[in-house]
Order: sequence, then structure tokens, then C-alpha cells
Amino acid sequence: MDYQKEPSPVNPLPPVVVALVLIIMGIEAGFSLGARGIFGGPEAVGWRLEAIQTYSFSSDIFWWMWETGQWPPEHLIRFVSYPFVHIAFTQTLFVCVFVLAMGKMVAEIFGDLAMVLVFLVSGVGGAVGYALLTQSSVPLIGGFPAVYGLIGAFTYILWRQLSLVGAQQSRAFTLIAFLMGIQLLFGLLFGGTLDWVADLCGFATGFGLSFFLAPGGWARIRNRIRRE
Repeated sequence: MDYQKEPSPVNPLPPVVVALVLIIMGIEAGFSLGARGIFGGPEAVGWRLEAIQTYSFSSDIFWWMWETGQWPPEHLIRFVSYPFVHIAFTQTLFVCVFVLAMGKMVAEIFGDLAMVLVFLVSGVGGAVGYALLTQSSVPLIGGFPAVYGLIGAFTYILWRQLSLVGAQQSRAFTLIAFLMGIQLLFGLLFGGTLDWVADLCGFATGFGLSFFLAPGGWARIRNRIRRE
């Protein structure tokens, strides 16, 4: 007798999203366990600080490379490594929640490879924007600029969907406006760094990339160029 498989009440996560979260949480687990002496021996206590020094993005190093024309690999890797290292477990947790939520929607529509590209390239865009617009000596660390790139891609998806039904497309930017407002409020109340510049640049990078990475994106761009 044949039985029909009951549909799952929860849509499965794309494997690439799960893998990305496991990598981020695995690194954090190593830092946390090492700091408590559970894993890695006495030297593991300083793993997080060592990783921040080695893999964070530094505007000072960026401008040194720019002025000297030297681009050593140990510094170039900082553009893509800093989103995977965090200053605390709480920051890591929030990043993973956003990756699970936004990454799932982007991967299901754009595809797995495109989702990873949005995450990584948005991190690069956030770092470059941070260096160019702030010239801050405070290192950039954590995955929020890359996550904001996923939010940018999600905003593009909403923006396109609203255009198809003739709705006001500016509504697609409600989420980023809310998040930026929260950051501004916390900055005014408690003070803060200029990380929000990197987040906003990451968002802009993710949104811009979506014109090319979304299904049919290249075709729409070619058609528009031909019409002009």
C-alpha cells in the first residue's frame, strides 16, 4: 500500500546557508571554549584577540597598501575574513539569525552560489566604504556588513515584486530604514563606532549586485542597454 509523504510544516534551509552558519558558529565555538580552558590548552585563551588582530579589516592597513602599491595576501584576506570573526558570542548569534533568515530567501531565489557571492562581496564593499568614508583607526570586525548585503538582496526581491503588482516600490526599503533607525538611536543613547557606515555600504553592495545576480538580471540589463 502506497502512502503519500506528509509535507513538512517547515521549509528546509538551503545547504549553503546551513554551511555558512556552521562555519561562523564553529569559529565562535572555538573562541568561547578556548577562553574557558575547555579546548586548545592555555594558549587558546588568546585565540579571539589573535584572530581579531590577524583577520579584522583595518583602514590604516588599507591606506598603507593603497599608498605603497603593495597588496600582500596576509592583508588582502582581511577583506573577506573579518565577517567570520566576532568580538562576542552575542554578536555571532545575531549574525547567524540574519544569515538563516535572509540567506534562506536569497538562496531560494538567486541560487546558492549567488547567495554566497552576495555575502562575501558585500563584506568587501562594506570594508572599502568604511575605509573611504570614515578613515577610522578602529578595526572592522563581525559579519554585519555582509549580512546587510543579504538584506540588500532581500530588499531587491521585494522591490521587484512590488513593481510587478504595481505597488509603491519604496515600501521595500522599510526594513533597512528601521534597522538604520535603531542603530542611530542606540548610537545617540549609548555612543558607538562608525560601523554603521560599513553596514550601509554592505547593503548598497548587496542591492546593486542583485541587478546582475537575480534570475534574468543580465538579460534585463542587456535589453535596457540596447534600447538606449
